[in-house]
Amino acid sequence: MAEDIAVLTIGEPMALFVADDEKALKDVKHYTRFVSGAELNFSVGMARLGHKVAYVSKVGRDPLGEHIKDFLTKNQIDNRYVGMDDAFLTGVQLKAKAEEGDPEVFNLRKNTAFSRMVPRDLDGIDWTTIQHLHVTGIPPAVSLNCRATVYELIDQAIHNAVRVSFDPNLRPALWQDKKEMIRVINGLAIKAEIFLPGFKEGKILMGSSDPETIADYYLHQPESRLRVVMVKVGARGAYVKERGKQGFMSPAFKAKKVVDTVGAGDGFAVGTISALLEGLSLKDAAHRGAAIGAMAVMVRGDNEGLPTRAKLKAFMEK
Repeated sequence: MAEDIAVLTIGEPMALFVADDEKALKDVKHYTRFVSGAELNFSVGMARLGHKVAYVSKVGRDPLGEHIKDFLTKNQIDNRYVGMDDAFLTGVQLKAKAEEGDPEVFNLRKNTAFSRMVPRDLDGIDWTTIQHLHVTGIPPAVSLNCRATVYELIDQAIHNAVRVSFDPNLRPALWQDKKEMIRVINGLAIKAEIFLPGFKEGKILMGSSDPETIADYYLHQPESRLRVVMVKVGARGAYVKERGKQGFMSPAFKAKKVVDTVGAGDGFAVGTISALLEGLSLKDAAHRGAAIGAMAVMVRGDNEGLPTRAKLKAFMEK
Protein backbone atom coordinates (compact mmCIF):
# COMPACT_ATOMS: atom_id res chain seq x y z
CA MET A 1 0.00 0.00 0.00
CA ALA A 2 1.13 3.56 -0.69
CA GLU A 3 -0.31 4.53 2.72
CA ASP A 4 -1.42 8.15 2.46
CA ILE A 5 0.92 9.42 -0.29
CA ALA A 6 -1.02 11.93 -2.37
CA VAL A 7 1.66 13.46 -4.59
CA LEU A 8 4.41 11.90 -6.67
CA THR A 9 7.27 13.53 -8.56
CA ILE A 10 10.44 12.45 -10.36
CA GLY A 11 13.78 14.23 -10.65
CA GLU A 12 17.48 14.39 -9.92
CA PRO A 13 18.46 15.66 -6.47
CA MET A 14 21.94 17.13 -6.39
CA ALA A 15 24.42 18.25 -3.79
CA LEU A 16 24.43 22.05 -4.09
CA PHE A 17 27.49 24.07 -3.11
CA VAL A 18 26.74 27.81 -2.91
CA ALA A 19 29.68 30.20 -2.91
CA ASP A 20 30.23 32.12 0.32
CA ASP A 21 31.88 35.03 -1.51
CA GLU A 22 30.64 37.04 -4.48
CA LYS A 23 33.21 35.87 -7.03
CA ALA A 24 33.31 33.96 -10.30
CA LEU A 25 32.99 30.24 -9.58
CA LYS A 26 36.55 29.62 -10.77
CA ASP A 27 37.83 31.87 -7.98
CA VAL A 28 35.64 30.66 -5.10
CA LYS A 29 37.39 28.83 -2.26
CA HIS A 30 34.58 28.37 0.26
CA TYR A 31 31.06 27.05 -0.21
CA THR A 32 28.04 26.21 1.92
CA ARG A 33 26.36 22.91 1.12
CA PHE A 34 22.65 22.56 0.38
CA VAL A 35 20.52 20.10 -1.60
CA SER A 36 19.04 21.15 -4.95
CA GLY A 37 16.80 19.99 -7.76
CA ALA A 38 13.59 21.50 -9.12
CA GLU A 39 11.48 18.50 -8.22
CA LEU A 40 13.16 18.22 -4.83
CA ASN A 41 12.26 21.86 -4.17
CA PHE A 42 8.67 21.05 -5.14
CA SER A 43 8.66 18.08 -2.77
CA VAL A 44 10.05 20.12 0.13
CA GLY A 45 7.46 22.83 -0.41
CA MET A 46 4.56 20.40 -0.58
CA ALA A 47 5.71 18.58 2.55
CA ARG A 48 6.06 21.83 4.51
CA LEU A 49 2.43 22.59 3.68
CA GLY A 50 1.42 19.22 5.08
CA HIS A 51 0.98 17.22 1.87
CA LYS A 52 2.26 13.65 1.68
CA VAL A 53 4.72 13.45 -1.21
CA ALA A 54 6.95 10.69 -2.57
CA TYR A 55 10.04 11.22 -4.71
CA VAL A 56 11.14 8.97 -7.57
CA SER A 57 14.87 9.13 -8.22
CA LYS A 58 18.27 7.50 -8.01
CA VAL A 59 21.45 8.66 -6.27
CA GLY A 60 24.93 7.24 -5.92
CA ARG A 61 25.88 5.10 -2.95
CA ASP A 62 28.25 7.82 -1.80
CA PRO A 63 28.31 10.39 1.02
CA LEU A 64 26.37 12.95 -1.03
CA GLY A 65 23.69 10.43 -1.98
CA GLU A 66 23.37 9.28 1.62
CA HIS A 67 23.04 12.91 2.74
CA ILE A 68 20.27 13.47 0.19
CA LYS A 69 18.30 10.45 1.41
CA ASP A 70 18.67 11.72 4.98
CA PHE A 71 17.55 15.18 3.80
CA LEU A 72 14.40 13.70 2.27
CA THR A 73 13.58 11.86 5.48
CA LYS A 74 14.24 14.96 7.60
CA ASN A 75 11.88 16.95 5.39
CA GLN A 76 9.17 14.29 5.61
CA ILE A 77 9.46 13.28 1.95
CA ASP A 78 8.89 9.59 1.27
CA ASN A 79 12.06 8.15 -0.32
CA ARG A 80 10.93 4.55 -0.86
CA TYR A 81 11.27 5.06 -4.63
CA VAL A 82 14.78 6.57 -4.43
CA GLY A 83 17.30 3.93 -5.48
CA MET A 84 21.03 3.89 -4.73
CA ASP A 85 23.55 3.04 -7.46
CA ASP A 86 26.86 1.35 -6.66
CA ALA A 87 28.48 2.19 -10.01
CA PHE A 88 27.55 5.85 -10.64
CA LEU A 89 27.77 8.96 -8.48
CA THR A 90 25.36 11.60 -7.22
CA GLY A 91 25.10 14.83 -9.23
CA VAL A 92 26.70 18.05 -8.01
CA GLN A 93 25.83 21.70 -8.66
CA LEU A 94 27.98 24.79 -7.99
CA LYS A 95 26.25 28.15 -7.65
CA ALA A 96 27.81 31.59 -7.37
CA LYS A 97 26.72 34.17 -4.83
CA ALA A 98 24.95 37.05 -6.57
CA GLU A 99 23.54 40.21 -5.00
CA GLU A 100 21.07 40.59 -7.84
CA GLY A 101 20.04 38.74 -11.00
CA ASP A 102 20.52 35.08 -11.82
CA PRO A 103 23.67 33.56 -10.30
CA GLU A 104 26.30 31.66 -12.27
CA VAL A 105 25.59 27.92 -12.05
CA PHE A 106 27.66 24.91 -13.08
CA ASN A 107 26.38 21.33 -13.08
CA LEU A 108 28.31 18.09 -12.74
CA ARG A 109 25.58 15.68 -13.82
CA LYS A 110 26.92 13.69 -16.77
CA ASN A 111 26.69 9.92 -16.22
CA THR A 112 25.23 10.35 -12.74
CA ALA A 113 23.23 7.68 -10.99
CA PHE A 114 19.98 9.40 -11.95
CA SER A 115 20.98 9.54 -15.62
CA ARG A 116 20.97 5.72 -15.58
CA MET A 117 17.30 5.42 -14.60
CA VAL A 118 15.19 3.20 -16.87
CA PRO A 119 11.45 2.48 -17.02
CA ARG A 120 11.79 -0.76 -15.06
CA ASP A 121 12.93 1.35 -12.08
CA LEU A 122 9.27 2.35 -11.81
CA ASP A 123 8.22 -1.22 -11.05
CA GLY A 124 6.53 -1.39 -7.70
CA ILE A 125 5.03 2.08 -7.57
CA ASP A 126 1.72 1.83 -5.75
CA TRP A 127 -0.79 4.25 -7.25
CA THR A 128 -3.53 3.42 -4.73
CA THR A 129 -3.72 6.81 -3.00
CA ILE A 130 -1.71 9.00 -5.37
CA GLN A 131 -3.80 11.91 -6.61
CA HIS A 132 -1.25 14.03 -8.45
CA LEU A 133 1.96 13.60 -10.47
CA HIS A 134 4.21 16.63 -10.99
CA VAL A 135 6.85 16.48 -13.73
CA THR A 136 9.33 18.99 -15.13
CA GLY A 137 11.24 19.15 -18.40
CA ILE A 138 14.59 18.49 -16.71
CA PRO A 139 14.64 14.66 -16.45
CA PRO A 140 13.85 14.19 -20.17
CA ALA A 141 16.95 16.27 -20.95
CA VAL A 142 19.34 14.30 -18.75
CA SER A 143 19.44 11.13 -20.87
CA LEU A 144 17.37 9.17 -23.36
CA ASN A 145 16.60 6.45 -20.84
CA CYS A 146 15.49 9.09 -18.32
CA ARG A 147 13.21 10.47 -21.03
CA ALA A 148 11.71 7.03 -21.59
CA THR A 149 11.22 6.70 -17.83
CA VAL A 150 9.31 10.00 -17.68
CA TYR A 151 7.04 8.97 -20.56
CA GLU A 152 6.33 5.68 -18.80
CA LEU A 153 5.59 7.40 -15.48
CA ILE A 154 3.15 9.82 -17.11
CA ASP A 155 1.45 6.97 -18.97
CA GLN A 156 1.08 5.08 -15.69
CA ALA A 157 -0.43 8.16 -14.07
CA ILE A 158 -2.93 8.60 -16.89
CA HIS A 159 -3.82 4.91 -16.75
CA ASN A 160 -4.50 5.27 -13.02
CA ALA A 161 -6.57 8.45 -13.46
CA VAL A 162 -3.97 10.55 -11.64
CA ARG A 163 -3.85 14.26 -12.51
CA VAL A 164 -0.56 15.40 -14.10
CA SER A 165 1.06 18.84 -13.98
CA PHE A 166 4.05 19.80 -16.12
CA ASP A 167 6.54 22.64 -15.66
CA PRO A 168 8.93 22.95 -18.65
CA ASN A 169 11.73 24.28 -16.43
CA LEU A 170 13.87 24.66 -19.55
CA ARG A 171 17.57 23.83 -19.27
CA PRO A 172 18.87 24.38 -22.84
CA ALA A 173 22.42 23.49 -21.78
CA LEU A 174 21.28 19.93 -21.07
CA TRP A 175 19.89 19.42 -24.57
CA GLN A 176 22.06 18.61 -27.56
CA ASP A 177 19.53 19.99 -30.04
CA LYS A 178 17.11 22.91 -29.61
CA LYS A 179 14.54 21.49 -32.05
CA GLU A 180 14.53 18.21 -30.15
CA MET A 181 14.04 20.10 -26.88
CA ILE A 182 11.03 21.95 -28.29
CA ARG A 183 9.51 18.78 -29.75
CA VAL A 184 9.86 16.77 -26.53
CA ILE A 185 8.76 19.54 -24.14
CA ASN A 186 5.71 20.46 -26.23
CA GLY A 187 4.77 16.80 -26.53
CA LEU A 188 4.95 16.32 -22.78
CA ALA A 189 3.00 19.53 -22.13
CA ILE A 190 -0.13 18.31 -23.89
CA LYS A 191 -0.03 14.98 -22.01
CA ALA A 192 -0.58 16.89 -18.77
CA GLU A 193 -3.74 18.51 -17.43
CA ILE A 194 -1.97 21.53 -15.91
CA PHE A 195 0.87 23.34 -17.71
CA LEU A 196 3.08 25.92 -15.94
CA PRO A 197 5.35 27.68 -18.45
CA GLY A 198 7.09 31.02 -18.07
CA PHE A 199 6.46 33.69 -20.70
CA LYS A 200 10.13 33.57 -21.77
CA GLU A 201 9.84 29.79 -22.15
CA GLY A 202 6.80 30.35 -24.35
CA LYS A 203 8.91 32.47 -26.69
CA ILE A 204 11.39 29.58 -27.06
CA LEU A 205 8.83 26.79 -27.28
CA MET A 206 6.16 28.26 -29.57
CA GLY A 207 7.39 31.67 -30.70
CA SER A 208 5.42 34.11 -28.53
CA SER A 209 5.90 35.69 -25.11
CA ASP A 210 2.29 36.89 -24.95
CA PRO A 211 0.62 34.96 -22.09
CA GLU A 212 -2.80 34.57 -23.72
CA THR A 213 -1.26 33.44 -27.01
CA ILE A 214 0.83 30.87 -25.14
CA ALA A 215 -2.17 29.52 -23.25
CA ASP A 216 -4.35 29.29 -26.36
CA TYR A 217 -1.60 27.55 -28.32
CA TYR A 218 -1.34 24.66 -25.88
CA LEU A 219 -5.03 24.39 -25.03
CA HIS A 220 -5.92 24.09 -28.72
CA GLN A 221 -3.26 21.58 -29.77
CA PRO A 222 -4.62 18.37 -31.31
CA GLU A 223 -4.82 15.60 -28.71
CA SER A 224 -4.15 18.05 -25.89
CA ARG A 225 -5.29 16.79 -22.48
CA LEU A 226 -4.66 20.20 -20.93
CA ARG A 227 -7.37 21.71 -18.77
CA VAL A 228 -5.42 24.70 -17.43
CA VAL A 229 -2.40 26.75 -18.54
CA MET A 230 -0.83 29.12 -15.99
CA VAL A 231 1.80 31.36 -17.59
CA LYS A 232 4.31 32.92 -15.17
CA VAL A 233 4.93 36.54 -16.13
CA GLY A 234 7.58 37.56 -13.60
CA ALA A 235 6.85 40.73 -11.61
CA ARG A 236 3.46 41.04 -13.34
CA GLY A 237 2.21 37.80 -11.81
CA ALA A 238 0.62 34.98 -13.82
CA TYR A 239 -1.93 34.62 -16.60
CA VAL A 240 -4.39 31.79 -15.98
CA LYS A 241 -6.67 30.22 -18.56
CA GLU A 242 -8.94 27.22 -18.24
CA ARG A 243 -10.19 25.39 -21.32
CA GLY A 244 -13.40 26.98 -22.59
CA LYS A 245 -13.27 29.92 -20.17
CA GLN A 246 -12.01 33.49 -20.09
CA GLY A 247 -8.42 33.92 -18.94
CA PHE A 248 -7.37 36.30 -16.16
CA MET A 249 -4.24 37.89 -14.69
CA SER A 250 -3.25 37.06 -11.12
CA PRO A 251 -1.00 39.71 -9.52
CA ALA A 252 2.46 39.03 -8.13
CA PHE A 253 3.62 39.53 -4.54
CA LYS A 254 6.49 41.95 -4.02
CA ALA A 255 9.64 40.38 -2.57
CA LYS A 256 11.16 42.58 0.13
CA LYS A 257 14.67 41.76 -1.12
CA VAL A 258 15.64 39.41 -3.94
CA VAL A 259 18.56 37.29 -2.71
CA ASP A 260 18.47 34.33 -5.10
CA THR A 261 16.05 33.97 -8.02
CA VAL A 262 16.53 30.20 -8.34
CA GLY A 263 13.48 28.30 -7.09
CA ALA A 264 10.82 30.94 -7.78
CA GLY A 265 9.11 28.77 -10.40
CA ASP A 266 9.24 25.75 -8.11
CA GLY A 267 7.59 27.84 -5.40
CA PHE A 268 4.85 28.83 -7.81
CA ALA A 269 4.24 25.14 -8.59
CA VAL A 270 4.07 24.34 -4.87
CA GLY A 271 1.50 27.05 -4.30
CA THR A 272 -0.75 26.23 -7.21
CA ILE A 273 -0.71 22.44 -6.90
CA SER A 274 -1.15 22.43 -3.12
CA ALA A 275 -4.10 24.80 -3.42
CA LEU A 276 -5.77 22.72 -6.11
CA LEU A 277 -5.31 19.56 -4.03
CA GLU A 278 -7.10 21.37 -1.23
CA GLY A 279 -10.02 22.19 -3.51
CA LEU A 280 -9.31 25.91 -3.87
CA SER A 281 -10.16 27.88 -7.02
CA LEU A 282 -7.71 28.61 -9.81
CA LYS A 283 -7.68 32.25 -8.69
CA ASP A 284 -6.70 31.27 -5.15
CA ALA A 285 -4.19 28.73 -6.46
CA ALA A 286 -2.41 31.34 -8.59
CA HIS A 287 -2.47 33.78 -5.67
CA ARG A 288 -0.80 31.23 -3.37
CA GLY A 289 1.69 30.33 -6.10
CA ALA A 290 2.71 33.98 -6.44
CA ALA A 291 3.19 34.29 -2.69
CA ILE A 292 5.43 31.24 -2.36
CA GLY A 293 7.37 32.24 -5.47
CA ALA A 294 8.14 35.59 -3.84
CA MET A 295 9.14 33.95 -0.57
CA ALA A 296 11.50 31.58 -2.39
CA VAL A 297 13.66 34.37 -3.82
CA MET A 298 14.32 36.12 -0.51
CA VAL A 299 16.84 33.57 0.83
CA ARG A 300 19.97 31.72 -0.27
CA GLY A 301 19.56 28.11 -1.33
CA ASP A 302 16.93 26.66 -3.62
CA ASN A 303 14.35 25.53 -1.06
CA GLU A 304 15.16 27.30 2.21
CA GLY A 305 12.52 29.96 1.55
CA LEU A 306 9.67 27.52 0.98
CA PRO A 307 7.27 28.15 3.85
CA THR A 308 5.34 26.21 6.42
CA ARG A 309 1.61 26.84 6.41
CA ALA A 310 1.93 29.29 9.33
CA LYS A 311 4.67 31.32 7.60
CA LEU A 312 2.71 31.36 4.36
CA LYS A 313 -0.39 32.65 6.14
CA ALA A 314 1.59 35.41 7.85
CA PHE A 315 3.23 36.49 4.58
CA MET A 316 -0.01 36.56 2.61
CA GLU A 317 -1.82 38.52 5.34
CA LYS A 318 0.84 41.24 5.18
